Amino acid sequence: MDAVGASESGHGNYVSLAELAAELKVSVQTIYDLRSKGRGPRGFRVGTQLRFRKSEIDAWVHRMELADE
Repeated sequence: MDAVGASESGHGNYVSLAELAAELKVSVQTIYDLRSKGRGPRGFRVGTQLRFRKSEIDAWVHRMELADE
C-alpha cells in the first residue's frame, strides 16, 4: 500500500509507542510510567504492540497544557 492508500484507509492516524516517545523526546519507559499512573494517553494493542491515535495524543497534550496553566 502506498502512502496515499495508507492515509485514505486511516492507517496513518496511529503511532507506535516508540514513535510517540521519540516525538515527545522522552523514553518509552516514561510513557509506560505515565500510563500506569493513569496520566498517559489512551492507547490500544494490536497483538502485543501499543498504538495511539494521533487525535488522542493531541487531546492528551492539550489536557496537560491546560493543567500546567
